[in-house]
Amino acid sequence: MAKKTRQKFEYVEPIGHRVLVRKDEPKRETKGGIALPDAAEIPTITGRIVTISTAIENDEDVPLKQYDKVLFHPKNAIPVDFEADNQLFVVPIEDIVAVFRRDAPAE
Repeated sequence: MAKKTRQKFEYVEPIGHRVLVRKDEPKRETKGGIALPDAAEIPTITGRIVTISTAIENDEDVPLKQYDKVLFHPKNAIPVDFEADNQLFVVPIEDIVAVFRRDAPAE
């Protein structure tokens, strides 16, 4: 009997109006030097967009693109068990609350 080999996934593509975000490392202390406990709850998290869905890519009303740094609310974020450190999340665009930009938009 032939032994089945387990294939490793190489790519995760979000479906619908969702993005794949790699969460930034949590801060362990404040700018003032105060150490934060591991259990400190922060209602929003920053990260970088790894991949966007085709629906978002084709939607001119959604100003998100790959590699954008975003602030997102983790309540509806779905962790992706894809890497050992599990820093990837599929996030609905409704939970993206801000995008960090270097330049202000032209008026």
